Amino acid sequence: MTDLCINIKKLETFTKSYVSVVRLTMEDGSQGWGQMSTYCADITAQIFHRQVAKHALGHIFNEFTDLENLILEREHKYPGSYVLRAIAGLDTALWDWLGKKNGLPVTALIGGSPGMLPAYGSSMKRDITPKEEADRLKKLRDTQGFKAFKFRIGSECGRGKDEWEGRTNEIIKVLPRVLGDDVVKLVDANSCYSADQAIEIGKALEDNDITHFEEPCPYWLPDETKKVTNALKIDVTGGEQDCDFRIWKDMIDRKIVDIVQPDVMYMGGLSRALLVADLANKANITCTPHAANLSLVTMCTMHFLNAIPNAGKYLELSIEGEDYYPWQRDLFLGDPFKVTDGNVEITDKPGWGVEFNPSWLEKAEYSCSEV
Repeated sequence: MTDLCINIKKLETFTKSYVSVVRLTMEDGSQGWGQMSTYCADITAQIFHRQVAKHALGHIFNEFTDLENLILEREHKYPGSYVLRAIAGLDTALWDWLGKKNGLPVTALIGGSPGMLPAYGSSMKRDITPKEEADRLKKLRDTQGFKAFKFRIGSECGRGKDEWEGRTNEIIKVLPRVLGDDVVKLVDANSCYSADQAIEIGKALEDNDITHFEEPCPYWLPDETKKVTNALKIDVTGGEQDCDFRIWKDMIDRKIVDIVQPDVMYMGGLSRALLVADLANKANITCTPHAANLSLVTMCTMHFLNAIPNAGKYLELSIEGEDYYPWQRDLFLGDPFKVTDGNVEITDKPGWGVEFNPSWLEKAEYSCSEV
């Protein structure tokens, strides 16, 4: 591969409130494109220029982990999520640059290959009746060929309360019946339940052929989640919110969950997500990353999932459009997440294989840090 010993010259950002895109330029003029984590991205972009770019600019880049650890050491007073969300923009831009310098898709740089990848259709909605949810998932099954779906139960961080009374009990009975035995069913509780509640609901999930129970308890209470994992036969999953390796080590060492779900962007980029996958692999734990919107996070996850040895069977692919995620509109050129018979494609284009839409970039707020 290309010699990595080259200086980082310029870091530019194109920011809207939900998304901030990064363009990286090296001293030889070569470039790569990345993205910071979504949500409050306008705040993350400020952190990027104040607390990330200054440590990266002029740095002779030769290894991902060393550079990113250097930034975290320099910003050791700020060990939380925002700095890592910003570092994700640098990391993903560097991976895109490296792929383009070598004429390879990122997945090929980390042990994968281009091709089709099975996806599960991931519903984000709770303000939808079980019948309405069943109808729209059935339509996607029939028109796009999805062979797996995830839907929501409980209410988000709901302190044990349902979105409305009776919704969860109804939806875990209605959807399996409508979708049929040939479709894999998954649910996400988004930190709703106590351990006792989650165990009771989990047994109902088992009775209704649902195989994946995501974040049943508040994610910051791992001992509660561990009780659920120990009590149920179905896979209990989690980790999307976590970015601290102390937490990941505990989660994996004690097998808090059956399946780990790091988010590339929340983690601080592909490099750190790969480290989580490796820790899980050594413990014989499956890794099914979190990717809840159609920004660069899902494309990065496609390349990631296709390369790791302990990958789950399906990519998480949001089924939500402009009514739920209006900020996704026109972010990329073309249709990089087109579904064919339940699969998406990782192309052989270099880097991430996608192009941010110039008209979207022109309307975004521009900032630049340069040597």
